[in-house]
Amino acid sequence: MTVRSVTRVTPAQATQDGAGVRLLRAIGYQPQVRMDPFLMLDAFSSDDPQDYIAGFPAHPHRGFETITYIVDGHMKHRDHLGNEGDLKAGGVQWMTAGRGIIHEEMPQQENGLLRGFQIWLNLPAAEKMQPAHYRDIPAGEIRTTELPDGGFIKLIAGTIPWATCPLRGAEEGHRETQPVVADICVMAGHPVDLPLPQTHRALLYVFEGQLQAGDQVIEPGHVVWLGDQGETVRIEAAQGAAEGARVILLAGKPLHEPIAQYGPFVMNTPEEIEQALRDYRDGVLAQ
Repeated sequence: MTVRSVTRVTPAQATQDGAGVRLLRAIGYQPQVRMDPFLMLDAFSSDDPQDYIAGFPAHPHRGFETITYIVDGHMKHRDHLGNEGDLKAGGVQWMTAGRGIIHEEMPQQENGLLRGFQIWLNLPAAEKMQPAHYRDIPAGEIRTTELPDGGFIKLIAGTIPWATCPLRGAEEGHRETQPVVADICVMAGHPVDLPLPQTHRALLYVFEGQLQAGDQVIEPGHVVWLGDQGETVRIEAAQGAAEGARVILLAGKPLHEPIAQYGPFVMNTPEEIEQALRDYRDGVLAQ
Protein backbone atom coordinates (compact mmCIF):
# COMPACT_ATOMS: atom_id res chain seq x y z
CA MET A 1 0.00 0.00 0.00
CA THR A 2 1.23 3.50 -0.78
CA VAL A 3 1.96 6.00 1.98
CA ARG A 4 0.60 9.54 1.87
CA SER A 5 3.29 12.09 1.20
CA VAL A 6 4.07 15.17 3.28
CA THR A 7 2.94 18.28 1.40
CA ARG A 8 4.03 20.92 3.91
CA VAL A 9 4.94 21.53 7.54
CA THR A 10 3.67 24.62 9.39
CA PRO A 11 4.28 25.91 12.93
CA ALA A 12 1.38 26.47 15.30
CA GLN A 13 0.79 30.13 16.14
CA ALA A 14 0.92 31.44 19.73
CA THR A 15 -2.28 33.22 20.71
CA GLN A 16 -4.78 33.72 23.53
CA ASP A 17 -8.44 32.80 23.77
CA GLY A 18 -11.20 32.77 26.34
CA ALA A 19 -10.32 35.15 29.19
CA GLY A 20 -6.62 35.04 28.34
CA VAL A 21 -5.69 31.37 28.10
CA ARG A 22 -2.35 31.03 26.31
CA LEU A 23 -2.31 28.37 23.62
CA LEU A 24 -0.95 27.32 20.25
CA ARG A 25 -3.37 27.47 17.31
CA ALA A 26 -2.27 24.77 14.90
CA ILE A 27 -4.99 25.25 12.30
CA GLY A 28 -7.66 27.90 11.97
CA TYR A 29 -5.58 31.02 12.64
CA GLN A 30 -6.39 32.07 9.06
CA PRO A 31 -9.28 30.91 6.84
CA GLN A 32 -6.86 29.28 4.39
CA VAL A 33 -5.19 27.30 7.21
CA ARG A 34 -8.01 24.82 7.71
CA MET A 35 -8.49 21.23 6.67
CA ASP A 36 -12.07 20.56 5.62
CA PRO A 37 -14.02 19.37 7.61
CA PHE A 38 -11.85 20.58 10.54
CA LEU A 39 -11.98 24.29 11.29
CA MET A 40 -9.54 24.66 14.16
CA LEU A 41 -7.04 22.78 16.33
CA ASP A 42 -5.82 24.44 19.53
CA ALA A 43 -3.17 23.00 21.83
CA PHE A 44 -2.77 24.27 25.38
CA SER A 45 0.00 23.20 27.73
CA SER A 46 1.32 25.05 30.77
CA ASP A 47 2.17 24.49 34.42
CA ASP A 48 1.93 28.24 35.06
CA PRO A 49 -1.61 28.94 36.35
CA GLN A 50 -1.45 32.49 34.98
CA ASP A 51 -1.55 30.93 31.51
CA TYR A 52 -4.86 29.14 32.06
CA ILE A 53 -6.57 30.08 35.33
CA ALA A 54 -9.03 32.58 33.75
CA GLY A 55 -10.44 29.79 31.58
CA PHE A 56 -13.22 30.16 29.04
CA PRO A 57 -16.19 31.97 30.62
CA ALA A 58 -19.69 31.74 29.12
CA HIS A 59 -19.70 32.20 25.35
CA PRO A 60 -21.90 31.13 22.41
CA HIS A 61 -21.43 28.76 19.46
CA ARG A 62 -23.52 27.88 16.42
CA GLY A 63 -23.03 25.63 13.41
CA PHE A 64 -20.26 23.17 14.36
CA GLU A 65 -18.96 20.78 17.01
CA THR A 66 -16.18 21.06 19.58
CA ILE A 67 -14.08 18.12 20.73
CA THR A 68 -12.02 18.83 23.86
CA TYR A 69 -9.41 16.27 24.90
CA ILE A 70 -7.59 16.73 28.22
CA VAL A 71 -4.19 15.05 28.45
CA ASP A 72 -3.30 16.43 31.92
CA GLY A 73 -5.34 18.45 34.37
CA HIS A 74 -8.99 19.09 35.19
CA MET A 75 -11.65 21.38 33.69
CA LYS A 76 -15.40 21.67 34.19
CA HIS A 77 -18.04 22.21 31.50
CA ARG A 78 -21.37 23.95 32.12
CA ASP A 79 -23.95 25.06 29.54
CA HIS A 80 -27.39 26.65 29.21
CA LEU A 81 -29.02 23.23 28.77
CA GLY A 82 -28.11 22.35 32.35
CA ASN A 83 -25.28 20.00 31.43
CA GLU A 84 -22.28 19.86 33.72
CA GLY A 85 -19.25 17.67 33.22
CA ASP A 86 -15.87 17.11 34.83
CA LEU A 87 -13.20 16.79 32.19
CA LYS A 88 -10.23 15.03 33.77
CA ALA A 89 -6.94 13.68 32.40
CA GLY A 90 -7.58 11.35 29.47
CA GLY A 91 -11.21 12.40 29.08
CA VAL A 92 -13.08 13.91 26.14
CA GLN A 93 -15.94 16.37 25.87
CA TRP A 94 -17.93 16.27 22.62
CA MET A 95 -20.31 19.17 22.16
CA THR A 96 -22.57 19.71 19.16
CA ALA A 97 -23.45 23.40 19.11
CA GLY A 98 -26.06 22.97 16.38
CA ARG A 99 -28.44 25.94 16.28
CA GLY A 100 -26.89 27.37 19.41
CA ILE A 101 -25.33 26.72 22.77
CA ILE A 102 -23.90 28.95 25.49
CA HIS A 103 -21.30 27.25 27.61
CA GLU A 104 -18.23 27.74 29.74
CA GLU A 105 -15.11 25.66 30.39
CA MET A 106 -13.22 26.54 33.53
CA PRO A 107 -10.06 25.04 35.10
CA GLN A 108 -10.64 23.14 38.33
CA GLN A 109 -7.05 23.54 39.51
CA GLU A 110 -5.02 26.46 40.79
CA ASN A 111 -1.61 25.00 40.00
CA GLY A 112 0.02 22.15 38.13
CA LEU A 113 0.04 21.16 34.48
CA LEU A 114 -3.02 21.73 32.29
CA ARG A 115 -2.56 20.20 28.85
CA GLY A 116 -4.94 19.28 26.07
CA PHE A 117 -6.59 20.10 22.77
CA GLN A 118 -9.73 21.62 21.38
CA ILE A 119 -10.85 20.68 17.88
CA TRP A 120 -13.60 22.38 15.87
CA LEU A 121 -15.39 20.04 13.47
CA ASN A 122 -17.71 21.57 10.90
CA LEU A 123 -21.30 20.43 10.44
CA PRO A 124 -22.90 20.05 7.02
CA ALA A 125 -25.39 22.75 6.07
CA ALA A 126 -28.34 20.43 6.58
CA GLU A 127 -27.32 19.77 10.20
CA LYS A 128 -26.16 23.18 11.40
CA MET A 129 -29.51 24.07 12.97
CA GLN A 130 -30.08 20.78 14.81
CA PRO A 131 -30.71 20.96 18.57
CA ALA A 132 -27.55 21.33 20.63
CA HIS A 133 -26.33 18.38 22.66
CA TYR A 134 -23.34 17.34 24.73
CA ARG A 135 -21.50 14.21 25.77
CA ASP A 136 -18.86 13.71 28.46
CA ILE A 137 -16.57 10.72 27.79
CA PRO A 138 -14.44 9.85 30.85
CA ALA A 139 -10.96 8.44 30.41
CA GLY A 140 -12.14 5.00 31.48
CA GLU A 141 -14.29 4.75 28.34
CA ILE A 142 -11.37 5.49 26.01
CA ARG A 143 -9.35 2.35 25.56
CA THR A 144 -5.57 2.66 25.27
CA THR A 145 -4.31 0.12 22.74
CA GLU A 146 -0.68 -0.77 23.40
CA LEU A 147 1.45 -1.24 20.28
CA PRO A 148 3.68 -4.37 20.09
CA ASP A 149 6.97 -2.45 20.05
CA GLY A 150 6.02 0.27 22.54
CA GLY A 151 3.77 3.26 22.14
CA PHE A 152 -0.01 3.31 22.02
CA ILE A 153 -3.15 4.46 20.23
CA LYS A 154 -6.06 6.24 21.90
CA LEU A 155 -8.88 6.43 19.40
CA ILE A 156 -11.30 9.25 20.19
CA ALA A 157 -13.41 9.05 17.03
CA GLY A 158 -13.62 6.98 13.87
CA THR A 159 -12.17 3.66 12.79
CA ILE A 160 -8.55 2.53 12.55
CA PRO A 161 -7.00 -0.92 13.09
CA TRP A 162 -6.23 -2.22 16.58
CA ALA A 163 -8.19 0.50 18.40
CA THR A 164 -11.72 0.78 19.76
CA CYS A 165 -13.68 4.02 19.56
CA PRO A 166 -15.88 5.03 22.52
CA LEU A 167 -18.24 6.93 20.20
CA ARG A 168 -19.35 3.92 18.20
CA GLY A 169 -22.99 4.70 18.89
CA ALA A 170 -22.59 8.29 17.74
CA GLU A 171 -21.13 7.53 14.32
CA GLU A 172 -24.56 7.68 12.68
CA GLY A 173 -24.44 11.41 13.42
CA HIS A 174 -21.24 11.86 11.41
CA ARG A 175 -22.04 10.19 8.11
CA GLU A 176 -20.99 13.22 6.11
CA THR A 177 -17.54 13.85 7.64
CA GLN A 178 -16.64 10.44 9.15
CA PRO A 179 -14.01 12.02 11.45
CA VAL A 180 -10.98 10.17 12.76
CA VAL A 181 -9.33 11.64 15.86
CA ALA A 182 -6.55 9.77 17.65
CA ASP A 183 -3.70 10.32 20.12
CA ILE A 184 -0.83 8.14 18.89
CA CYS A 185 2.63 7.48 20.31
CA VAL A 186 5.28 5.47 18.45
CA MET A 187 8.83 4.49 19.37
CA ALA A 188 11.96 5.11 17.27
CA GLY A 189 12.59 2.27 14.86
CA HIS A 190 8.98 1.08 14.99
CA PRO A 191 6.87 3.07 12.53
CA VAL A 192 3.13 2.46 12.25
CA ASP A 193 1.19 2.58 8.98
CA LEU A 194 -2.50 3.31 9.51
CA PRO A 195 -4.99 2.73 6.68
CA LEU A 196 -7.31 5.66 5.97
CA PRO A 197 -10.02 6.00 3.32
CA GLN A 198 -8.83 7.89 0.27
CA THR A 199 -11.93 10.05 0.66
CA HIS A 200 -10.35 11.57 3.77
CA ARG A 201 -7.96 14.47 4.22
CA ALA A 202 -5.42 14.03 7.00
CA LEU A 203 -2.83 15.80 9.12
CA LEU A 204 -0.62 15.13 12.14
CA TYR A 205 0.11 17.54 14.98
CA VAL A 206 3.32 16.76 16.87
CA PHE A 207 3.21 17.48 20.60
CA GLU A 208 5.91 15.25 22.12
CA GLY A 209 9.24 13.90 20.88
CA GLN A 210 10.34 14.11 17.26
CA LEU A 211 8.50 12.87 14.21
CA GLN A 212 10.17 11.68 11.02
CA ALA A 213 8.16 13.01 8.08
CA GLY A 214 9.77 12.08 4.79
CA ASP A 215 13.27 13.50 5.00
CA GLN A 216 12.33 16.00 7.71
CA VAL A 217 12.55 15.78 11.50
CA ILE A 218 9.55 17.56 12.97
CA GLU A 219 9.64 19.11 16.44
CA PRO A 220 6.63 19.60 18.74
CA GLY A 221 4.32 22.45 17.89
CA HIS A 222 4.17 21.73 14.16
CA VAL A 223 1.49 20.48 11.77
CA VAL A 224 2.37 17.90 9.14
CA TRP A 225 -0.05 18.22 6.21
CA LEU A 226 -0.53 15.02 4.21
CA GLY A 227 -1.41 14.55 0.56
CA ASP A 228 -4.70 13.05 -0.58
CA GLN A 229 -3.12 10.17 -2.51
CA GLY A 230 -2.21 6.95 -0.72
CA GLU A 231 -3.89 4.27 1.36
CA THR A 232 -1.93 4.71 4.60
CA VAL A 233 -0.55 7.35 6.94
CA ARG A 234 2.92 6.58 8.29
CA ILE A 235 3.72 7.67 11.84
CA GLU A 236 7.43 7.32 12.51
CA ALA A 237 9.61 8.64 15.32
CA ALA A 238 12.93 10.19 14.34
CA GLN A 239 16.00 8.06 14.96
CA GLY A 240 17.51 9.03 18.27
CA ALA A 241 14.21 10.29 19.69
CA ALA A 242 14.43 8.48 23.01
CA GLU A 243 10.82 9.20 23.95
CA GLY A 244 9.54 8.43 20.46
CA ALA A 245 6.97 10.73 18.87
CA ARG A 246 3.45 11.56 20.00
CA VAL A 247 0.92 13.09 17.64
CA ILE A 248 -2.72 13.98 17.23
CA LEU A 249 -4.11 12.49 14.02
CA LEU A 250 -7.01 14.32 12.41
CA ALA A 251 -8.69 12.91 9.32
CA GLY A 252 -12.09 13.44 7.78
CA LYS A 253 -14.16 13.48 4.63
CA PRO A 254 -14.40 17.06 3.34
CA LEU A 255 -17.79 18.73 3.00
CA HIS A 256 -16.85 20.97 0.07
CA GLU A 257 -19.32 23.58 1.31
CA PRO A 258 -18.84 27.35 1.61
CA ILE A 259 -17.79 28.57 5.05
CA ALA A 260 -18.85 31.85 6.60
CA GLN A 261 -17.34 32.42 10.05
CA TYR A 262 -17.58 35.18 12.58
CA GLY A 263 -15.79 34.18 15.78
CA PRO A 264 -17.82 31.39 17.43
CA PHE A 265 -20.42 31.19 14.64
CA VAL A 266 -19.72 29.02 11.57
CA MET A 267 -22.37 28.94 8.87
CA ASN A 268 -22.47 28.83 5.07
CA THR A 269 -23.46 32.38 4.10
CA PRO A 270 -22.93 35.92 5.46
CA GLU A 271 -26.71 36.22 5.84
CA GLU A 272 -26.74 33.22 8.18
CA ILE A 273 -23.98 34.83 10.25
CA GLU A 274 -26.00 38.04 10.48
CA GLN A 275 -28.99 35.99 11.66
CA ALA A 276 -26.85 34.28 14.30
CA LEU A 277 -25.68 37.65 15.59
CA ARG A 278 -29.27 38.93 15.73
CA ASP A 279 -30.40 35.78 17.52
CA TYR A 280 -27.61 36.16 20.06
CA ARG A 281 -28.42 39.83 20.68
CA ASP A 282 -32.11 38.97 21.02
CA GLY A 283 -31.44 36.11 23.43
CA VAL A 284 -32.89 33.41 21.16
CA LEU A 285 -29.69 31.88 19.74
CA ALA A 286 -29.95 28.77 21.88
CA GLN A 287 -33.72 28.39 21.98
